Amino acid sequence: MHTKHEITRRSALLAGPGALLAAYSRRSTFGGVALGIQTRSFKDRPLDEAIAAMSLIGFGSCELSGTHVEPQTPPAGGLRQWRLTVPLDLFATAGEKLRQAGIEPLFLTYNLSATSSEAEIARGFEMAKALGATAISSSTKLNVVPAIDAVAKRYKMRVGLHNHSIIRAGEITTPDDFAEALRGRSEYIAVTLDIGHFTAAGFDPALWFRQHHRDVISLHIKDRKKDEGPPVPFGEGDTPIDQVLRYTRENARDIPALIEYEYDAGDRVAEIRKCFDYCKNVLSS
Repeated sequence: MHTKHEITRRSALLAGPGALLAAYSRRSTFGGVALGIQTRSFKDRPLDEAIAAMSLIGFGSCELSGTHVEPQTPPAGGLRQWRLTVPLDLFATAGEKLRQAGIEPLFLTYNLSATSSEAEIARGFEMAKALGATAISSSTKLNVVPAIDAVAKRYKMRVGLHNHSIIRAGEITTPDDFAEALRGRSEYIAVTLDIGHFTAAGFDPALWFRQHHRDVISLHIKDRKKDEGPPVPFGEGDTPIDQVLRYTRENARDIPALIEYEYDAGDRVAEIRKCFDYCKNVLSS
């Protein structure tokens, strides 16, 4: 039996990415699950070339990484100043390019530090709206979540808190960290569950996802070994990719599964195509 809070959160999440999946992601939807990509997977090339590669493989949706829109070398005045002053046309143009290629930018990556200001947080929502995204995915710190929530409620846009694998105070890594991050927050605060990092940190993403998928706005799909092990080709690590994807297909089709390529095996396009085919086969079987 779900609590009123869970039902409210679920309703809010369903109103976002899920509303776009049927319209924009048919060519990369398998078993009812949108199979997209985190564009950081193509961090070795500029956005135009990344879009061409994503289109070639067949992706229909993505999370646009800061790798493809933010400066890669520290700008004069620092990244915060750049964020506060960059023309929003940069993001509108990126969104147009993606959609012209048949790729819907469902999410914008907007990572925030422990000292991020209210103005910097708000600017991320402006960027996401200009892009045409429905939500933000953010790697951040626990102490920043209340401020993110306050701004998210103002913009009425969800934020998925992205987990990493380092366990230390202030990080969002463990099941307890997720619980603390969500406790007392509005329905606009959710989780971007990185199943590879969760595995490397020593936890079972399939189990946690089954228990908490109503708090998840998207999945980052990668394979890693336990005990802070490295990223490896799909099917060669300890991450229960198959279990998570099948559960998504059967119980949570509104949650996009986004491939994030991190191992190094030569031809990046060929390897990401293997990742795509692996997930497609699981979802279609």
